[in-house]
Amino acid sequence: MSVLRRAWCPWSSRRTWICSTEETRLNKTLYVGLDVHKDTIAVAVAEDGRGGEIRFHGTIVNSADAVLRLTKTLTKNGHRPSFCYEAGPCGYGLHRHLTKLGFECAVVAPTMIPRKVGDRVKTDRRDAEMLARLWRAGELTSIWTPDEEQEAMRDLIRARKQAMDAVKTAKQQLLSFLLRHGLRYENGQYWTQRHRRWLAEMRKLPFPHQQLAFEEYKRAIAQAEDRVATLDRVIDDAILGWHFAPVVDALRALRGVNTTIAATVVAETGDITRFETPRQLIPRVLQNDSAMDFGYRLRC
Repeated sequence: MSVLRRAWCPWSSRRTWICSTEETRLNKTLYVGLDVHKDTIAVAVAEDGRGGEIRFHGTIVNSADAVLRLTKTLTKNGHRPSFCYEAGPCGYGLHRHLTKLGFECAVVAPTMIPRKVGDRVKTDRRDAEMLARLWRAGELTSIWTPDEEQEAMRDLIRARKQAMDAVKTAKQQLLSFLLRHGLRYENGQYWTQRHRRWLAEMRKLPFPHQQLAFEEYKRAIAQAEDRVATLDRVIDDAILGWHFAPVVDALRALRGVNTTIAATVVAETGDITRFETPRQLIPRVLQNDSAMDFGYRLRC
């Protein structure tokens, strides 16, 4: 049954009598799926209700002004848009922008999106419409989104991980170069002080340009190791002003956990209080390759 009551009318500047069913229509939620790319965002809208219309709104420029205009368009007639998009290389800037504007926005885990078997056609429009439909049905799993400070620490930790990978690659290239020319070190393990002294004193290559290539391999290792040392110092300084510094200190109390391992686990995991049980936390930690590269092992 419809009930009349006085309220502010969206299309008028004065109070008027409106029907309760009309008010429900005006305040309904719009579920908005966003297929985000570097330059563009494909937008699809699913109206509230099981039989609500799902329509492709269009493609907009990936910019703050364009997103603001989109929100103004969707909020006409008193509608409440609720946004979602897949986590990807574009990061969390869109999520933060929409949240600051006062709208709900979920970043969805791509691996947990239900997909039809055999559905291989993939376009921006179809992806946006799929997200809007699943978001309305409640079948999407949103992920935890870090704040700007947390993401800055995560970027620093990942930069160190990439520097470590560069060290490993440079060392492997040098060892492969020596192996091709039959030069083998047989007095112990690699990369000890004795091994490095053997490399520094080596002058057995027959051609000057070949010796130059060898020296360049050694210099690449030294530069990569300097990068790691610099990043280690920056991490130590950054932890001091980080709001998760007490958590890092607590983890360092564990046997075998140094500052880098503790900072890596906290930066990648975030606020551990969002996990209800340790069994929910441990798989998230084990997914972190950065911590595992240091030989740290956790058991449930």
